[in-house]
Amino acid sequence: MRLKHLIMPPDKVYFDLLERQATNVAEAAHQLLDFTKNFTNIKEKRQEIEVLEHTGDEITHEIYERLNKKIRPPFDPEDVSKLASALDEVLDYIDGTIERMLYYGIQSSDISMIELAKLIYLSTVEIEAAVKSMRSMKDPQYIEERCIEVNRLENLADDELSRAMTALFSTDDPIAIIKLKDIYDYLEMATDYCEDVADVLSDIAIRYSSE
Repeated sequence: MRLKHLIMPPDKVYFDLLERQATNVAEAAHQLLDFTKNFTNIKEKRQEIEVLEHTGDEITHEIYERLNKKIRPPFDPEDVSKLASALDEVLDYIDGTIERMLYYGIQSSDISMIELAKLIYLSTVEIEAAVKSMRSMKDPQYIEERCIEVNRLENLADDELSRAMTALFSTDDPIAIIKLKDIYDYLEMATDYCEDVADVLSDIAIRYSSE
């Protein structure tokens, strides 16, 4: 055990909060994927994801409160803050995607929406596994591998967004183009924030293994 941990033991409640948030994000991503595959009961499914988004806001707020009170986290406070913020952004963009589908009156999903939702979900599964490994930090390399996979999935999302946009701009309905472009962008932004989460986790793992 490191000397600084003996002098002032870190508050392990941070692990509980971050694990809850990672699980919460993965559940929202799973519901998003199910929603795109089974495009029914839009309002009800949006409400379910909205509940998860509100839960995420509460968890994030609790993390920030502990940091503001100078309750010492197991890792650098700035890393904890960045991690909490990026996880919250993933949730916001998942919720925002469903919100836009509802407000725009989208009647059905398409293959690009489903594929992007799948990539978001797969990314959050990797993130959840990495976050849960932080508690013991027995294998920093395992966390690094999960982060590398999230980065790979984000690259696939970029490719899928390019395909979706190419197909979209070959159509001649300007209103549909505006609506769908916004939805595709929101889905892809969720994967960008998943990558941000992975970057923070990777930094923590590298820093920990080098101490």
